[in-house]
Amino acid sequence: MAADIDVTLQGGRTTHVLFVDTIRELSSRLSDYGQRVLWVFDVNSARLFTSLPENNVILPSGEKFKSWSSIEKILSAALDAHLGRDSLFIGFGGGVVCDMTAFAASVFMRGCGLVLVPTTLLCMVDASIGGKSAIDFHGGKNLVGTFYPARDVLISPSCLRTLPESEYMSGLGEVIKHAFLSSAHDLYDFLVDNRKDVLSRDRQALSTMLSLSLQVKASYIERDPEERKGIRQALNLGHTFAHALESIEDFRVKHGTAVAWGLSRAMHCGQDAGVTDSALVEAADSLLTMYGYDIARRIERGRWLDFQSAVAKDKKNISGRVRFVLLEDWGRPVLKDLPAQLVQRNVIAPATVR
Repeated sequence: MAADIDVTLQGGRTTHVLFVDTIRELSSRLSDYGQRVLWVFDVNSARLFTSLPENNVILPSGEKFKSWSSIEKILSAALDAHLGRDSLFIGFGGGVVCDMTAFAASVFMRGCGLVLVPTTLLCMVDASIGGKSAIDFHGGKNLVGTFYPARDVLISPSCLRTLPESEYMSGLGEVIKHAFLSSAHDLYDFLVDNRKDVLSRDRQALSTMLSLSLQVKASYIERDPEERKGIRQALNLGHTFAHALESIEDFRVKHGTAVAWGLSRAMHCGQDAGVTDSALVEAADSLLTMYGYDIARRIERGRWLDFQSAVAKDKKNISGRVRFVLLEDWGRPVLKDLPAQLVQRNVIAPATVR
């Protein structure tokens, strides 16, 4: 089992990432949190319990429910349970559940305790550490939120063995992104050398992969806890393209799958802009193809304006300008403005560009 990880954030607050081997051990750890707890599930994660804890709220599943109304349900459930600032919210599920639980915890009584139990690969490597909480707003992804790190994050690779294939591959897209954000090639080499075990979800391979991926993310988070220095924005590599794709497809494309596509688009745009070396582009496309991602996908010309509008809503929009995360080299991200024509050339089907 991977070693536990401590992530130090703003004001010295620490998130303890605890790896647990089995579901039984996970249940034992969770029972230690006592009774003044509100459990937040979605309809999928609630099925993992044969008997649900007393104070709970079960939300619908899916990105479209990442909204104010869901936050109100969580807060109302906490009030109905007569919980106070000394209580604890436990988010149990995927990224949507954990994001909303964190947001609700950050505003309930001006902030109560928070524990996250991510049950999807995407949430484990992307949404569980770093303190970001958010809901979608007016068609923009994660536009309203706070920074509110969890006290503990409990990760059990065993949860991944029954995850639907599409959800698992969605999370793997974020893992592959992390491989290029490190100047060390440990994660990249692991993914290349252990493809069969990663895809078959071997328990030891999952444990090693999760640890390596989280270490990369933690290295950025600790240097820039609230995205004030531009360092942490590197974790959005590929996300400007991904969020726009998700938006124009009404979120029918899984987030991590969109990130995998966006990573390839960012690499190619970086190459066109004279920022990214061709060898790095080839390494990214090779790894993404090795794991079966459709990096050849393009947007129809008739949807370019919708895509462009979605890009303009990106959170990296500063003073009306969107700065894209590109790579100068392994682990050397840079924020750059890109001409619309260059972006269009790399996301629109070649035969339709005039």
